[in-house]
Amino acid sequence: MREHDLPAPQRRGRGKSRFDDDEPHFLRHGRPTEPALVEPDDEPEPEDRWSSWDEAVHGPEPHPEWLVTELAARDTELGVLKTGKEADVHLVRRAVPDTDRSCLLAVKRYRDAQHRLFHRDAGYLEGRRVRRSRENRAMAGRTAFGRQMIAGQWAAAEFAALSRLWEIGAASGRIAVPYPVQLIGTELMLEFVGDADEGAAAPRLAQLRPEAGELRSLWEQLVDALVVLARAGYAHGDLSPYNLLVHRGRLVMIDLPQVVDVVANPQGPEFLARDVKVVAAWFTARGLPAAGADPAELTGLLLHEAGIR
Repeated sequence: MREHDLPAPQRRGRGKSRFDDDEPHFLRHGRPTEPALVEPDDEPEPEDRWSSWDEAVHGPEPHPEWLVTELAARDTELGVLKTGKEADVHLVRRAVPDTDRSCLLAVKRYRDAQHRLFHRDAGYLEGRRVRRSRENRAMAGRTAFGRQMIAGQWAAAEFAALSRLWEIGAASGRIAVPYPVQLIGTELMLEFVGDADEGAAAPRLAQLRPEAGELRSLWEQLVDALVVLARAGYAHGDLSPYNLLVHRGRLVMIDLPQVVDVVANPQGPEFLARDVKVVAAWFTARGLPAAGADPAELTGLLLHEAGIR
């Protein structure tokens, strides 16, 4: 791993958090001042809807060439990719009728306040305080309004983290995450990672039994990604072989709603250490030499990169 290729660490005080009303630059972008309006020919089919691009907060610029941003596009529901306790992930095709312009999107929708189960959110939410006391009290008391606020924080935190990591990955090549297409409330649209022609999602690391050479390559990619996360001040917070995809030999990190600020959150180092312990155990169980995947050594390196030690 070449240290000079990585972004330089920045020390920050514990009193400053990124998860508050000070939105990062990509969340402050307004809508396009002159959208390319196209007169629709007819109404979408019942399973379709018009593209919501003009209503949303957009991902980092420049937008990827594959992304359909035309307002005449329609979003067609193709099925459910994954169900979870906090959110479901749907497969959607966004296409411009009568053209070859289309793309697949993974759409993550957090459950409504009555059915959502943020069973471990208290520790993750430290360091993400909003400034208004009413919202803080509602979140602490887990009222219906407070639960909705928590859902919004989780969606916004994931969008913000993915946006920043996408920009770092595009510049350094050291970390891969799905491109965050757009955010509307608690609905997050992401790049679909997999075979776009067949609509087959990339397998999770947990599903694979890689040979020795591939196992070593995936571990090295993971270490690089964790170093990038640490230097950005993050821990994944819930890292496991189930939220790492492998697409054409490339490790892709997903599911970051619980991303932790390792400096602002008092439990940040503990979350980071747990992430490392879980993934290191999986790799060593699959044959990676334990000496090359020592959790304590890697945790110490990451805390140093985060500016904590």
